[in-house]
Formats: sequence, structure tokens, C-alpha cells
Amino acid sequence: MAQTGLDTDVVIAGAGPTGLMLACELRLAGAGVAVVDRLPGRTGESRAGGIHSRTLEVLDQRGILDRFLAVGELTPVGHFSGLWLDFDGVESRHPLPLMILQSAIERLLEEWAAELGVRVGWSSEVTGIRQDDDGVTVELGAAEATLRARYLVGCDGGRSAVRKLAGIGFPGTPATMTALLGDVELPGLPEDFIFMRRCEGGHFSALALEPGWHRVITSEYGQVADRDDAPTFEQLRAALIRLAGTDYGMHGPRWISRFGDAARQADRYRAGRVLLAGDAAHIHYPAGGQGLNTGVQDAVNLGWKLGAVVRGQAPESLLDTYHTERHPVGERVLHNTRAQSALARPGAETEALREVFGSLIVIDDVNAHLRGMITALDIRYPADSDHPLAGRRVPDADLKTPDGATRVYELLHAARPVLLDLRGTGAPAAVAAGWADRVDLVEARSDTDSWSVPAIGGIQAPAALLIRPDGHVAWAAAPTGRLGTSALRAALTTWFGPPRRG
Repeated sequence: MAQTGLDTDVVIAGAGPTGLMLACELRLAGAGVAVVDRLPGRTGESRAGGIHSRTLEVLDQRGILDRFLAVGELTPVGHFSGLWLDFDGVESRHPLPLMILQSAIERLLEEWAAELGVRVGWSSEVTGIRQDDDGVTVELGAAEATLRARYLVGCDGGRSAVRKLAGIGFPGTPATMTALLGDVELPGLPEDFIFMRRCEGGHFSALALEPGWHRVITSEYGQVADRDDAPTFEQLRAALIRLAGTDYGMHGPRWISRFGDAARQADRYRAGRVLLAGDAAHIHYPAGGQGLNTGVQDAVNLGWKLGAVVRGQAPESLLDTYHTERHPVGERVLHNTRAQSALARPGAETEALREVFGSLIVIDDVNAHLRGMITALDIRYPADSDHPLAGRRVPDADLKTPDGATRVYELLHAARPVLLDLRGTGAPAAVAAGWADRVDLVEARSDTDSWSVPAIGGIQAPAALLIRPDGHVAWAAAPTGRLGTSALRAALTTWFGPPRRG
């Protein structure tokens, strides 16, 4: 740990995908972590059902993607409010969504976390927070215990206790509809049924999970259920009959849930020593399967920064960039899911709008724009450089190093920054000598002179680039001309703290 008198460096409230990913990122950064959750243990509920390209890339960057590919199924299925997107031409090694249930994602992430020394404290609900100049005391009501840490991160869902206790606002728009969801057996569903059917009062969808099992979702507008009332199988069955005129022989429910189209976002992702990530920071209509993915990407953005701060390698001001970078991303997700919710409403006007939108979505540029937004491949964080790669996720280019062939993402397995010299002059390493204790210096050659970047297209391979642990480019040098040593030194200082003395 970075400071005496503490139980750990960081307490994470919530052991879902966001909390577990953050715990792993912090451990890779050398920080101490305690994960607590109010539940008594894993529920086994299936919940979210897929991982998009950018999250697949993140898992690849950490060397654990194969674990997920072995369990899930890659599929060319993706949509914008039920209108199909074409994934041909996605500029990634992982262009297709991976269909995998959240329960499996959590199991795999918890196994990885355990390998890194992380354990989850179940039945530990956060009931109080006390911040001071040196840390935060976290009260755990059920266990009548406290934990003392440098920082607390709330990854505890849309009703986040951490967010409320920290006094962070959660403005947005309330729900206007009710959707019921169930994992059920559906023997009477026609073989030619394709995903979603629109009806007079709303719409319903059915997606095959595994042989004999389907996920059924009914969406009805103009009515909002009390979110504290537990949904039932009979309510789901009745809703499907209202919409479809039949229940298709529905039986054997494994899980029943409810959601709406409320869209809210924390007005700040940090309040002193308390930070938020995942659903604790943003909730929205679950269109396009973006929620879990956004949360995992929150964790990867925050983890290396928080790890550097608690280890004394970077100033505390680095944490402010978490809000600066991720709040606009969450805001955009709320924006596009509101649009998808509007496109899904029943009525003649919406049908006309869908017909027009459907004629546009087949245009390559429109499809690519929506696809980049849903997959998060087009995200660009604010940058102090006009280089086309600055702020974007780095392409996973094939490389040749003195030790043999590799690729960019394999250099990120340790979650450390990488200064990649593709010209072989040694000049970048000379500039970065003061950061050699925290930045990996790699000389390599790119197998191609042209790199493909979403939202840009092909660009000439840079002479050198500084890659953050989350895979985004902090600085890049033009293919020819001067290196730009002052800009490189500024980027190293901004993101990884001052150089070591001597």
C-alpha cells in the first residue's frame, strides 16, 4: 500500500463487471484493492448479453480475450433500435459482437481477479462515507465494520449508495415505458421469427440464448411500473399475450426482470476521494447493448490513473481527466439510446420515421457512423496534438521487434504505458529516460506503412507514439520530420508524472 494506517489503497463498491475490471486494473498497477458488495453472493442471473468490439480489444490488450471467446459466440448481429447494422469493414481485429451472458463475464473476470490477488467481500453494503485529507472511511452496515482507504469507487449500480452518500447529483429524464425481460423456454415461437416485432401498443423481441431457451423482452409504452415491485413470470406472459396475441407456449422461467427508458447521468464522476463508474455514473435504455461495455471502458480509463496516483507516480490532478474524458462518452450513450427509444415507439409517425431511417442506415457512411458509436471504436479523448492518432485508441498493428514478431496489443498486457519507436533512432528513449521506471520503451518496425483507423481511414504509420495503459494514444510523431521532443516530454509529464530525479 502507498500509505500506512490504511486497510487498502482503494475500496470498490460493487462486484459486477465494472467493479471487477477496475479491481484487476488497479492490481496490475500495483495498488491494493478491497471489493465489497451488498449481495450475499453471485445470483447467477444472466443480465446483459454481449461484448462489443472496443471491449473485446480491451480484453485482448490484457491478454485474457481467449477466455471469453471460448465461452461466447461471435455473431454479425447488431442493430440501432431494431434496424440492422452491417459489421463488414469494421477496422478492428475483433469486428463482430461476442454473445456472452453477463453471468459468464462476471465469472471469468472474478477468476482473473482472484489470480491477481483480489477477493470479494459479500454481504457488505456501504452505509456511510467519511472523507478527510488523508483518506476515506467506508462504513459497512451489515458487518458493522469499516474500511479505511485512500479512495472509494462506486461501481454499485443505478441506485448507487456511494453516489447518494457522496452527494453527487443524478439528473436526467424519467421512464416513460415499461419493458419486461425473461429467460424462458419458448417452444411455440415460429422458426422464421427474426428478433423483433412491432405491435400496436409497443414491441416484443425474442433472441435464442442456447438450445431450448430464449430471452423474451416485451416493451409497452405509456405506462410505468413501480420499480420497487418485483416483476413476475405471469406479468411477462400477460404482456406478451397483449402484444403478440399468444404466449408461444412460454414456460420454465430462469430469470425475470424489468427496465425502462429512464436516462440519468452523474453530474460529476469525482467528489474528492470518491469516484463513480458504470451504472453508478450513468443509466439509460439498454438499446444496442452499450451499458456493460461503457462500464468496463470506464474502469479501464480510471484504473491506471488511480493506480499511478496511489503509488505516488502521478499528481492527484490526473484523476480529474477521468471525468473530462468519460463523462462526454456517457453523455453520448444517453443521447443515442434516447434516440433509439424514440425510434422504437408505436404509432404511424414513428413508422414513417423508421422507414426513412431504414433507407439511410444502408448508406455506408451512415452505417459506419452508427457502428462506430455503438462499438465505441470511434472515441477520441481531448488531445494537445493535431496528429490524427492523438486521443484515439491505437490500432493493433503487426510489429517486428528484436525479440520477434508481435503486435501492439501484446505490448499492453502488463497495463503499463508504452513508448513505441518505429523509426529505430533511439531518440524517443533518450527523451523518456526519466520515465523508464514507469514507461516501457520498445523499438519495432511496423509490417505496413498504412494504419487503418475508424472514423479516419488509412493513415501513414507514425515515427513513434506514446500509448497509455488503456490503449489510447497520448502522443504521436509524424512519419517524417522532427520528433517533437518538447511535446513528447510534455505528454509524459501530463500523463505519467514528473521524471525521476537523476
